Amino acid sequence: MANENATKENIMGREGITPLLFRISLPLMISMLVQALYNIVDSMFVARLSETALTAVSLAFPLQNLLIAFGVGTGVGMASFLSRKLGERDEESATKVAGNGISIACITWAVFAVLGLTVVKPFLNLFSDDAELLGLSTGYSEIVMVFSLFMFLSMMNERILQGTGDSFSSMLSQMTGAITNIILDPIFIFTLGFGVNGAAIATVIGQGVGCAVSFICVLRNRFIHIEPRHLKIEKRMVKAIYAVGAPTIITNSIGTVMTGAINAILIAFSTTAVSIFSVYFKLQSFVFMPIFGLSSGMVPIIAYNYGARKRKRVTETIWKGTFIASVIMILGTLAFNFFPRELLSLFSATEEMYRIGIPALKMISLCFVPAAVSIGLGSSFQATGYGVGTMIVSICRQLMVLIPVAYILSIFLGINGVWLSFIIAEIIGLVVSIAIYLRVYSSRIRPIEG
Repeated sequence: MANENATKENIMGREGITPLLFRISLPLMISMLVQALYNIVDSMFVARLSETALTAVSLAFPLQNLLIAFGVGTGVGMASFLSRKLGERDEESATKVAGNGISIACITWAVFAVLGLTVVKPFLNLFSDDAELLGLSTGYSEIVMVFSLFMFLSMMNERILQGTGDSFSSMLSQMTGAITNIILDPIFIFTLGFGVNGAAIATVIGQGVGCAVSFICVLRNRFIHIEPRHLKIEKRMVKAIYAVGAPTIITNSIGTVMTGAINAILIAFSTTAVSIFSVYFKLQSFVFMPIFGLSSGMVPIIAYNYGARKRKRVTETIWKGTFIASVIMILGTLAFNFFPRELLSLFSATEEMYRIGIPALKMISLCFVPAAVSIGLGSSFQATGYGVGTMIVSICRQLMVLIPVAYILSIFLGINGVWLSFIIAEIIGLVVSIAIYLRVYSSRIRPIEG
């Protein structure tokens, strides 16, 4: 019987941490890199239309980020709870958690579809009165929001797969969707002449293809067997999901507020400055996305072993994952400092974009390493059910520090003061992350068995 249980146990409870991290995280990191590549390619094609088109997509980014915030947040909460149940050998409850996650994704889409038809124009009007710019941004945003069902379901399915340790299938889903998007971008933007709206249509179709692949993979999963009865919303399941998911949603939504506020500060200098900020986000995603993939791989490993009460495996995962993240970020910092002109040239940069963008990339990239440590430690907050810790870090970093400091420094130091504020905010975020981790370790991790 013991041998049978050992054989049946999920690999997250028995395989060495270093190979396990690479087994779970590497497919996610690769898929995230592809996602980042598609974001960059998307913007590259849009930039070929005009700088106005690029700015239009930049203004729409906060709304897209809000969609992602709800999708990722709910998915993280669901995956963390699911992995803990698997660690406790309760596969029936784990399946119910997955089913509730899918139902929540559908409800979330319905809400955002309505919002896409009602609040997009008033929101974008806050940033500009340029009719052409607003028209392009509104059309793009409405398409992305109204047809976001595929995105929400894809995210949920992928988190289900990650929560069971099947990160390869999650990678397959994400890569299929991203590659579809990349292929369709030039067709819809240029060949069919849909312009900026074409980029949105390509994105939606790519999400649909990824969604189909992820559903097939979930149906074939060996640990989760979802049936229609599992889709029934259960109050206790929803509560457990959002115990981690709600803080994560708030955390990521804060990014929407931050992006909108920084855009408002930058547009006082020029629309080019807004475009540069958008370009920076696309480029930094190529560095951050692998880190998020690594973090996504860390969460189920930590959560499973936390549920199985294996403290040593929990702490080993945290520290090894954080170290790997830091190494990746060092490489990213070097790339941004030594090749800023080459990176900006990918977006058909003008001389004005080079003038503003080169110092921006060099300065902001100095915050990469402290960000890596914060993300690594944040994985332990989510995995142990203390998702509010990640929210606290984000509020301190982005709302309490970044926005006010960026505004003040922009007055005294000009646009470079805005870039400097990112470094200051990330250092303070790191200090807060360490403080919260020490609390989580003392109250949740240290008391469990070795």
